[in-house]
Amino acid sequence: MRRPNEKLRVIDHYNRVSPYYRKLWGEHLHHGYWIRGDESKETAQVQLVEHLAEAAAIPFHLVVLDVGCGFGGSSIYLARERRAQVTGISISPLQVQMAREAADRAGVAASFLCMDAEAMSFDRRFDVVWSIESISHYQDVPHFFASAAKLLQPGGVIAITDWFKRKSAPARKHERLFRKIEDGMLVKLHTMQDYQSYLAAVGMKVIRTEVLNEYCAKTWDFCLDIIKERSLWDLAASNGAEFIRFLRAFKAMRAGFSSGDFVYGLIVAMKSDQGRADLTYGR
Repeated sequence: MRRPNEKLRVIDHYNRVSPYYRKLWGEHLHHGYWIRGDESKETAQVQLVEHLAEAAAIPFHLVVLDVGCGFGGSSIYLARERRAQVTGISISPLQVQMAREAADRAGVAASFLCMDAEAMSFDRRFDVVWSIESISHYQDVPHFFASAAKLLQPGGVIAITDWFKRKSAPARKHERLFRKIEDGMLVKLHTMQDYQSYLAAVGMKVIRTEVLNEYCAKTWDFCLDIIKERSLWDLAASNGAEFIRFLRAFKAMRAGFSSGDFVYGLIVAMKSDQGRADLTYGR
C-alpha cells in the first residue's frame, strides 16, 4: 500500500496547487489562532506565528531554520519582527521561488533553499529549528528530529505546531476519519506523545506542550466556506485526483476537530545547554 505522505506525491501536490493556495489562503499556509474569535483569518494566522514564537521564548537576533517554510510567511515574520537571521527550506521548488519573491516584496533578508527536510545538510548550526504544519508530511519523523537536534546550538530549541491524532482514539477512527485526512492531506498522523518520545530519544527536553484545538478549529469553518465555490472544484478537477481528495478531506478535518480525535498541537523542546557559549534566551 502506498504511503499517503509519499514524497513525490507531496512535491507534485505543492508544485501544482501552491499558487491557488496563496490566492485562497494568503501568505501563511497554516491554521489561524483566534483569541477573541472575531479576527480575520489573516490576523489569526499571524497570531499563530506569534503564539509559537512566544511559547518558545524566541528573542531578537537569533539564527532560525524554518523547516517546511511554505510561501515564507513565518520566515518573513521572524526576520521582520524578531530581527532573526532566517533560512527557510521547502521540498517544493515552486514554494521556494514564491518565498523568495515574498521576502523581496517585504524587504527582509530571509533566504530560502529547496531541500528535503529528511536529508538536511548545513555547515552551520541554528538557535531555533521552527516548523509549522510540516512534519506530518515526513516519512521518518524520528530521523528528522535526530537531524534537527544535531543542527541546534547547545541550548537551542525546536518549536513546532503539527497535526496529530488523539492517543485514545478508537481503532475504527483510522478507517472512518484518519484515513480520509491522511490520504487527502498527504500526511501520516502520529500522537503528540509519539513526538515527545522521539524528541527525548535524541536528547531534547520537552519544555512545553499545548493543544490548540479550541483556538484553531475556526480555520475549517473558513475552509468549508471556500469549497462551496463550484469554480474551485472545476479547478481541482483540472489538476488531478490529488486536489479532489484534498478538498474532500476538508469535512473530515472539521469532523476531527469537532470530535477531538484530531489534535492540533504545539511542542517546544530544548537541547542540553552543556558547553553552551553565550546563547541567552530573553536577552
